[in-house]
Amino acid sequence: MHDGAEVVVFAGGGTGGHLYPALALAEALVAERGSVRPFFVGAERGIEARVLPERGLEHLLLPVRGIRRGGSVADNLGVGPALVRSLAALRRRFRTLRPELVVVTGGYAGAPAGIMAGFGRIPLALQEQNAVPGLTTRLLARFADQIHLAFPEAAEGLSPAARRVVEHSGNPVRPPARRDRASDRAAFLLDPDRPVLLVTGASQGARAINEAMLALVRGRVERAAEPAWQVLWSTGPSHISTVQAELDALGSPAWVRALGYIDDMPAALSAADVAVGRAGAMTTSEFLAWGLPSIVIPLPTAAADHQTRNARALAEAGAAIHLPQADTDGASLDAAIESIFADPARREALAAAARRRGRPMAAVETARRLAALLPSHPAEVA
Repeated sequence: MHDGAEVVVFAGGGTGGHLYPALALAEALVAERGSVRPFFVGAERGIEARVLPERGLEHLLLPVRGIRRGGSVADNLGVGPALVRSLAALRRRFRTLRPELVVVTGGYAGAPAGIMAGFGRIPLALQEQNAVPGLTTRLLARFADQIHLAFPEAAEGLSPAARRVVEHSGNPVRPPARRDRASDRAAFLLDPDRPVLLVTGASQGARAINEAMLALVRGRVERAAEPAWQVLWSTGPSHISTVQAELDALGSPAWVRALGYIDDMPAALSAADVAVGRAGAMTTSEFLAWGLPSIVIPLPTAAADHQTRNARALAEAGAAIHLPQADTDGASLDAAIESIFADPARREALAAAARRRGRPMAAVETARRLAALLPSHPAEVA
């Protein structure tokens, strides 16, 4: 079935922020070039160990482990041996696969495939999601034929030689489709004619954001100061019972719609006028792609504090308001939200800057550049 196909290895994972860009790029590259056979490489300990088998995708899971920042020497003793075992297993698989291209989307799970590409003289492309390049990207940059950045600021963290192959491509997110906003609001039981604030802590939710939002709602209820806007709030599955109990105790304000998880995120983004969320790469990329003014609250414990770097970059570009978690409570969050809704000129300026930074067609455009690294005449697939 795969005779004559061009094998492209997509490596990256550990977290969804590295895995889902790989899945999106693979899909886009197959659409661009039908002869491509994607093969995924990840870590036994990463989210990909669940997602790749569920989707029935060809893959190899490796014993590779990430370095525990701040951990003791003993904590990291197994990292080296696990890398050696991973490289040995991957070398055997590469002999069979004979990949034409390796695409690494970051995370410790992507390192072995990138190293094999570098030493095996296989074309290598990197995709970096954040404003500060991760360790894997910095390690592999010397071997890369293309480096695709979501944040142009990330180039500052690369060597001058690596910058020569850098492209500002954006993160591969689902491109916004033309939708009916009133219908999308109605689907969430929202008032179709009232502005919407979308609050999300990503798939698992964010306790700090939830607590600040509860304080905001409590303050509004106590002051009998219902806002002109309404809230669509994705709390995270493990937080919804607590949040809903608090809202019930406050009289179940009609202007707040809390859900544990939003399955149809494009509908939620379409319904929204302003967004509040973490400063993770994929979350912010979706806000930008939809041209949404946003308030971003970085997770302070993110690796190398990369979410703060993301937030600062967007704030400096005028595309978002950066609100540090340490400064976030009900009052500060309310003030930041109100400053956008109450000032149409500011809201439009934020939206315009978001659209300028957004790359809604990033997956398609990056796939076209990746195809340029493949042989000029793709073999016919039997």
